[in-house]
Amino acid sequence: MKQATETLEGSAFIDQRIADLADWRGDTLRRMRQLIRAADPDVVEEVKWRGTPVWSHEGILCTGETYKAVVKLTFAKGASLPDPANLFNASLEGNTRRAIDIREGEEVDAAAFQALVRAAVTLNVAGTRAKKR
Repeated sequence: MKQATETLEGSAFIDQRIADLADWRGDTLRRMRQLIRAADPDVVEEVKWRGTPVWSHEGILCTGETYKAVVKLTFAKGASLPDPANLFNASLEGNTRRAIDIREGEEVDAAAFQALVRAAVTLNVAGTRAKKR
């Protein structure tokens, strides 16, 4: 007989993930999450790919992956976003995604990061409208 397991979804899962990390990675993920939510109050928090936090608005905006030495925020359509502050520092070789790797002690320019989030929302919304035509 299969045991029933309780699963957390969306925001509750991300809350738990941050609490479970209980180190600089949790603090970083919490801070970046706050910036995402402030930049787009309509953002949807989801969980995909076996526990990866995902922020969406008419499509994926970015994911928040945590590794031993880095918190990685991957923008699904990052290659199409303006990045005048040069925040993207990972996954630069592809034609679609771009990522920001944040290591312990590093800070990210909050205003520039929120501008990336808003640009990602604009791109997703424009793409959704174009598909409906």
